[in-house]
Amino acid sequence: MTEANPRVLVVDDQTLVRQGIRSLLELAGIDVVAEASDGAEAIKECLLNEPDVVLLDLRMPVHDGLWFLTQQRKMDLDIPALVLTTFDDDELVLDALRTGARGYLLKDVTVDQLSHAVRSLAAGGTLIGPSITDRLIRTIRSGPSPQGASGPLTESLTDREIEVLRLIAEGYPNREIAKLLHLAEGTVKNHVSSVLMKLGARDRTNAVLRAIREGMLG
Repeated sequence: MTEANPRVLVVDDQTLVRQGIRSLLELAGIDVVAEASDGAEAIKECLLNEPDVVLLDLRMPVHDGLWFLTQQRKMDLDIPALVLTTFDDDELVLDALRTGARGYLLKDVTVDQLSHAVRSLAAGGTLIGPSITDRLIRTIRSGPSPQGASGPLTESLTDREIEVLRLIAEGYPNREIAKLLHLAEGTVKNHVSSVLMKLGARDRTNAVLRAIREGMLG
């Protein structure tokens, strides 16, 4: 993988949508190495092409996006999935994030926002679109704890850890967080590890979900 030119698999059941996304991403300097029309085809393309990021629609016939995320986890395919879909179901968003999606955007995003999200995930970041966050806050606070949470927090995060957590939620990878906070990348990694431990989270996305539930991000 090269940070400046990530390789993407586009998964959507609508041919015209796939072709449009491909054209936009390639104009932004991102390589689209393959396309797939459902989750099963996406698994095959992941094994064949080893993309850096999977750009994933959720609502597809037969094998949908959640099926893909579940299968990917079972097969230990550690390829970041960025959900790009029409937002119409709060629980669907949560299911996708809990199942392993590392980002979630609406299809009305700009090309710059989409390319930024792809590059963030390719570099190890996590991203949830700002237009989604408010509804997630309401839904998570009224629902069950995200999978992987370990009950009430026993330790509070430091101010620095909160800063790091907010930047994680905005999609920044460790290297960019280090630049923004004027820290060594190793220091940021230590802060991220501490945040995951204190929140009882298995990964960065789960940490963001837990933080929203606890009211740390809004």
